[in-house]
Amino acid sequence: MRLKTFVLIGILMTAILFSYQEKEEDALIFASTSEKPEVKLISVYDNYQVDRRLKTAWGFATLIETPKELILFDTGGDSEILLFNMKKMNIDPKSINKIVISHVHGDHVGGLEGFLERNSNVTVFIPSSFPESIKNMITEKGAKLVEVSKPRNISDFVYTTGELYGPPKEQSLIIDSKKGLVIITGCAHPGIVNIVKKVEQLMKRNKVYLVLGGFHHPPLSCIKEFRELKVERVAPSHCTGDLVRETFRKEYKEDFIEYGVGKIISIASY
Repeated sequence: MRLKTFVLIGILMTAILFSYQEKEEDALIFASTSEKPEVKLISVYDNYQVDRRLKTAWGFATLIETPKELILFDTGGDSEILLFNMKKMNIDPKSINKIVISHVHGDHVGGLEGFLERNSNVTVFIPSSFPESIKNMITEKGAKLVEVSKPRNISDFVYTTGELYGPPKEQSLIIDSKKGLVIITGCAHPGIVNIVKKVEQLMKRNKVYLVLGGFHHPPLSCIKEFRELKVERVAPSHCTGDLVRETFRKEYKEDFIEYGVGKIISIASY
């Protein structure tokens, strides 16, 4: 009986240690001491408009330009609009190396198939919960598919939170920039405040420089929570909602960034 007890205790201790190591590994993949790069964020699809030459539609897509590569986060709902806006902004679809899709809703993944017909020489990172039909479409178009469940790196200084529960399950992007952490959300179905807290936990830091993207009609109390979390700047767009967006504008003043299709943010200069 005593031997069985010792065996059970040993198994339990091993499980706890393994679980702890897994959590540490999730956090360690974000650690970096190298010089942070300059990063540009370019809105190529949104229902808010900054550049009147460009088309608006319900949806979201942002291009992340690093010294190493171009990463497209979401593809909006219509590939024709996405590609039209890129052409107007002199962005060659073939220059994009990677695509990250936040979640399964059509206003974020709808432009993907048409984009892949223009450039299939990309790696597409999608939540592992996506239906097989979308996964098959990606591989049939000739792109490389990477299914994401846990936090992981996408590129140098660019990471995904992994799938967070909404519903639907959704991933957000994290950029470890010169100014601090930049969080980009598609629709923030898991809750925009929850996402910020998760990023701080993963990165083991609370210096959030900018939160950008769709905030999914959060309660106005989120603005106070952002201040408590010491989020320095905000650029809400897409599904945030006009009332919440305007309240953020009044609270953050010069630290509110008007984000919509055509907007370019250089992290080094802000």
